[in-house]
Amino acid sequence: MNWLSGSQGVVLTAYHPSSKDGALVGQNAKQGEEAALTSRKSGQYMMNHESTKKVAEKPPFDRSNSQDSLDDLSLEDYWTELENIEKSRENRHEEPEEVVVKEPDEGELEEEWLKEAGLSILFGDCSGDSQESMVFLSTLTRTQAAAVQKRVETVSQTMRKKNKQHQIPDVRDIFAQQGESTEKVPHGSELESVRTNESKYKEKHDLASDPGISEKNSPHLPEDVPVSETDINLEISFAEQAANLKETSKEKLPENKEEYNSLPSFRLPKDKTGTTRIGDLAPQDMKKVCYLALIELTALYDILGIELKQQKAVKMKTKDSGLFGVPLSVLLEQDQKRVPGTRIPLIFQKLISRIEEGGLETEGLLRIPGAAIRIKNLCQELEAKFYEDTFNWESVKQHDAASLLKLFIRELPQPLLSLEYLKAFQAVQNLPSKKHQLQALNLLVILLPETNRDTLKALLEFLQRVIDNREKNKMTIKNVAMIMAPNLFMCPGLSIKSNEQGEFVMAAGTASVMHFLIKYQKLLWTIPKFIVTQVRKHNSENQKKDKKDKAMKKLLKKMAYDREKGEKQDKNPSDADVPQGVIRVQAPHLSKVSMAIQLTEELKASDVLARFLSQESGVVQTLKKGEVFLYEIGGNIGERCLEDDTYMKDLYQLNPNAEWVIKSKPS
Repeated sequence: MNWLSGSQGVVLTAYHPSSKDGALVGQNAKQGEEAALTSRKSGQYMMNHESTKKVAEKPPFDRSNSQDSLDDLSLEDYWTELENIEKSRENRHEEPEEVVVKEPDEGELEEEWLKEAGLSILFGDCSGDSQESMVFLSTLTRTQAAAVQKRVETVSQTMRKKNKQHQIPDVRDIFAQQGESTEKVPHGSELESVRTNESKYKEKHDLASDPGISEKNSPHLPEDVPVSETDINLEISFAEQAANLKETSKEKLPENKEEYNSLPSFRLPKDKTGTTRIGDLAPQDMKKVCYLALIELTALYDILGIELKQQKAVKMKTKDSGLFGVPLSVLLEQDQKRVPGTRIPLIFQKLISRIEEGGLETEGLLRIPGAAIRIKNLCQELEAKFYEDTFNWESVKQHDAASLLKLFIRELPQPLLSLEYLKAFQAVQNLPSKKHQLQALNLLVILLPETNRDTLKALLEFLQRVIDNREKNKMTIKNVAMIMAPNLFMCPGLSIKSNEQGEFVMAAGTASVMHFLIKYQKLLWTIPKFIVTQVRKHNSENQKKDKKDKAMKKLLKKMAYDREKGEKQDKNPSDADVPQGVIRVQAPHLSKVSMAIQLTEELKASDVLARFLSQESGVVQTLKKGEVFLYEIGGNIGERCLEDDTYMKDLYQLNPNAEWVIKSKPS
């Protein structure tokens, strides 16, 4: 069994010896293992004889924030789940495929990071658009720019040491323009210029105090004061919030001591221009969001003193067909041939469906394992019959289906949380406050590959439905978190051991992160407004640049007539007739008629949709609410699906050049 630790390199915690090791140890070792397992379940630590004196002389090891929060809990469910996992593996007689993870050379990690952040043009002999990169850099906050600069400096130094022949940019040149603009306009103020006109919300997030903490959770209050509800500020960079708090407090950020049993009820303040969720943006804008999320996450970890190292598998043999142990991308490719547009593996969907058919009130659901031999046989039968539609699902008991679901997650060649970011997910437990942990998880969810993110969302929604029946099934969110943590955080084939103290810290920490993922899943699938604002700024700057380029080309070619003609074509003929304060809403795939709608202070996206659906003609008659959505298209955004509570006048002021289109969401 194995884990990725927050320390350098790859760390595997061995909870039980393998069958080969077991043959070599005697009865005493076996008794020692049983004693150690008992100690883990009770929260006690037993050291080997060599370290006994040291333990007596030194105080207990430093505990992570997550472990502090779990002191009052028994981790019995966690250790029992590990025993069940080990028994399952022994029964299947399968050794996990080894994952070879290459330790990066000096500078390689930073070079890879710059590529992932869309900034490979800043080093090497890449032939990309340097102006495009400069536009992107101009949108960064102070802390984001510092994170990029730190990596560029490391890469530059490494290249000089290796005497690479291509031109190496000077960091001072790269960030000269950004430094000037940062001095003139602080990014926090820039973001305030696009805030909503809700004065109450502005007062709560005055930059003179901690911009990330509401009046209900004032920085003047001690960290362990119970908080019933806390606003999350999505308008200002998380790293900027952390840096501001660090600067104003003039000391180390306070450690979080909130009780595990009383996690805050974080909520999103109302945004009149609408909340943006994952899946609402066009692919080209979502790509920019991912670049910015990586830079922001790195900046946040830098400010909080947490090392962020991405992990890469450089050698891995994977199956190219089947169900268990098959990469998610391969599964979806073969599933989409059968069910076009499906975003979650069919076997995953079917296992959840089978569990729910048995009723979510079943006591011990997810905790009680199916019989190991039966699970092994069911796996073999599913592999042979699932895609032939000849598998008898009536033969699968509810606890068997739950065991198969967990087995599917565990046996993915790369973790559901991705090998690349698994260490970053695990490191969340080391962040100093619950708010920082939530912010980091929000960015990490955005960074997950789309297939992983969609499957994780389906899993968390299912787990919440189980928890909703806790009065009958006795499965609280703590129980479910402890049971699911080892299934999500284990990575097959990574094999470096950790001591028992590390095991307990890892157990407490990963259970805490799992708890966060379940409890705050709706918040975690939100794209922070400050990132959307940066995307809008990037798009606007690119449009200005494109207009200048086009104008220059037309001028050089002396084609004034064509230019004038092109400008006329660019304008929508119907827009010329639209008076001030009126928008024209179109639904080209559903209706030939467009609607002119007067903007008012109270007009929402839901009102626009309601007017459209009230039309009694054509295909519109058959449509229902939830089947079509209002989109903001063009201007300073590629495409954005609007939530019902979006105030149209506020959004129009933010993006006056947008078109407004009603259509269904792409599958």
